[in-house]
Amino acid sequence: MNGSLQHGANSLRYCSDKMAKGKRISIFPLPGALLFPGMHLPLHMFEERYRALVNDAMARDRHIGMIQPKDEGDVPALYDIGCLGKIIDIEALDDGRFNVVLEGVARFRVLEELDASTAFRQVRAEVEENKELDEVLASAERAALEIESRKFADLQGYQVDWDSIGRLDDFSFVNGIAQIAPFDAASKQALLEVDGLANRSELIIQLLQFFGRQDGDDDRVTLQ
Repeated sequence: MNGSLQHGANSLRYCSDKMAKGKRISIFPLPGALLFPGMHLPLHMFEERYRALVNDAMARDRHIGMIQPKDEGDVPALYDIGCLGKIIDIEALDDGRFNVVLEGVARFRVLEELDASTAFRQVRAEVEENKELDEVLASAERAALEIESRKFADLQGYQVDWDSIGRLDDFSFVNGIAQIAPFDAASKQALLEVDGLANRSELIIQLLQFFGRQDGDDDRVTLQ
């Protein structure tokens, strides 16, 4: 549980001038795969259009926008909020596929979809400043989140290095849980969209309690 929680937020503090309104973002609409600021997301890019997306990103600024589609189809509608990611590691395979690792940079809000000639979709978006980067939880809030996380992990049978997690800053702890917890896509989207670290922590606690309820038949956690 603590693997992706170890990644800090040091690389998130870059110039807000580059986060101006109207930034063109090439997007990867992927249901159920959310990226949170400060976190890492490994991806295997095998479709031709997304191989082109990676090539384009590497030629420009290494940025890819992760966003969830609202429905299915070739051109599904998109949620309004996604997370800008930067390619921090890339492996080019012999057949043209890529393995990449994205680091979450900041949330973005879609202003409009662009009429792009590329195989991949592009949007004009407002990229937010990372106001949560320096936020801290009250001691009671941090303790409550740790308690509920331990309960959930125990019910799921996860092996967790709680000593390492205890050393994480609040930003990494909250967003790390939000990214890796096995909630449904709509719940994860709600976590991405909620403003403020304390509010996200409180929503995580509610979801941990909801999704971590006992199944009366076998004493195992049910996510149904």
